[in-house]
Amino acid sequence: MNMEFEKKLALPMEVKEMYPLSEKQSETIEKKRAQIEEVFAGRSDKLLLIIGPCSADNEDSVIDYVSRLIKVQEKVEEKILIVPRIYTNKPRTTGEGYKGMLHQPDPNGKPDMFKGLIATRSIHMRAVQETGFVCADEMLYPENYKYLDDILGYVAIGARSVEDQQHRLTASGINVPVGMKNPTSGDYSVMMNAILAAQHKHTFIYRGWQVHSQGNQYTHAILRGYTNKLGISRPNYHYEDIIRLCDEYDKRELKNPALIVDTNHSNSNKNPFEQSRIIKDVLHSARHCDRIKNLLKGFMVESYIEDGCQKVGEGIYGKSITDPCLGWEKTEKLIYEIAELL
Repeated sequence: MNMEFEKKLALPMEVKEMYPLSEKQSETIEKKRAQIEEVFAGRSDKLLLIIGPCSADNEDSVIDYVSRLIKVQEKVEEKILIVPRIYTNKPRTTGEGYKGMLHQPDPNGKPDMFKGLIATRSIHMRAVQETGFVCADEMLYPENYKYLDDILGYVAIGARSVEDQQHRLTASGINVPVGMKNPTSGDYSVMMNAILAAQHKHTFIYRGWQVHSQGNQYTHAILRGYTNKLGISRPNYHYEDIIRLCDEYDKRELKNPALIVDTNHSNSNKNPFEQSRIIKDVLHSARHCDRIKNLLKGFMVESYIEDGCQKVGEGIYGKSITDPCLGWEKTEKLIYEIAELL
């Protein structure tokens, strides 16, 4: 093999023993997970709002952002359940650019993956400890999920990962809701097949072990728009798109049919200021169609302290170094507007 095997990293259990959850943190996580599950099970009519930076870059600014959500959540708690995004891995189509907190540099600038694993666990633990929120993360690397499986409240599978068998099988063994995004091609059948696979039991190899999963009945769809054959972004949040998803669910025997609408990416053509309009459009559709109302469980919003994005190295506090985000003032206003519409 044309690889340099540098060092063997600590196992998930070893990392958890080094950085354990307190009894209070565990109780908070259990309570918040139950609340999220109630939304997908249909026992709660609250709207789920998975909101936060495109990618977590600086621990202090991310925790600052999540802390700002506390008072907002208290004001809208009767209608909205906020799940902060702390996305510690960043998919890169070409392999270039910021890859997330997992790729922490050593003193020589070379990635130190063990340091990265600690950084990802640390930021999620801080969020629980300091804010009481249980957060969402994207499962870019299925083999790394065990380092965070006791902390997260929600997991997303990205558009480029949704066709991967290991992602689907691992999702079938996760005990929190998992959202499957439509692929970049927009093919619903790929997403629906991923949901079907993840809701069933499987036997497979995971981290060198033969494992048996029980199926995840809260695996569901995320519509994030798509790119057509000309490379142009096209949305799929409109009334007709969601009705089509309702029809796809009706064709299959799937548990807990659910939809989360990703308001950025191809749905907004990565214009974060379109996210407010998109949410209002979808809520309008839900008011006029019970099928959509029953399927819709929430939204994903890319938001940070400052509007827009910056280049790596510019050093503007609370401004995204990946995709552009909605700034805090506009975010706070948006959340209150959503609550008024519900």
